[in-house]
Amino acid sequence: MNNPYQQTRFILGTPDARRAPPDEGVEVAFAGRSNAGKSSALNVLTGQRALARISKAPGRTREINFFEVQEGIRLVDLPGYGYAKVSRSMKQQWQRNISTYLETRQSLGGVIVLMDVRHPLKEIDQQILGWCHAADLLTHVLLTKSDKLKRGPAKAALLQTRKALQALHPEATLQLFSAHTRDGAEELQRVLDEWLGLAAMP
Repeated sequence: MNNPYQQTRFILGTPDARRAPPDEGVEVAFAGRSNAGKSSALNVLTGQRALARISKAPGRTREINFFEVQEGIRLVDLPGYGYAKVSRSMKQQWQRNISTYLETRQSLGGVIVLMDVRHPLKEIDQQILGWCHAADLLTHVLLTKSDKLKRGPAKAALLQTRKALQALHPEATLQLFSAHTRDGAEELQRVLDEWLGLAAMP
């Protein structure tokens, strides 16, 4: 499968959504709780091991990081939310930045919401899905770390999450994903290709 994401490069990191790159073109944001696997998913998608920094310490991504796929097309790594070992004021600042970004960014074409398949739909995940639904944003859920469960439990988690989404964001789609085994990588790329207008490109 052709991978238009291999030339993706980091262009800007900022803790303040108001300092983002010019609001033009189209971009897709990756959102999820700390340690849900956003950086790993970005690295698998782009075929670059170190494009997005991975840390075993949750909460490492504290800025909104912008990556350019090609001119006018971007991927965005949002700060992980919900990590307990940061101050309450820091948590509130992150949430304000994320909500501001999701609600006001005109070039935002969709959001990939990542959740650990073993612990999906925490309260903050539901809040993010609510923001996406209210903003009428295309939303695709990745149930990450699917290699941590056997096939039966993973499928059960997928079905349970799909049922819950009917109340939270009925238009959202979802899939299983593992950065470790690359399971689901092609499905994720197909979603992004369509959202970013890359599907028709050679």
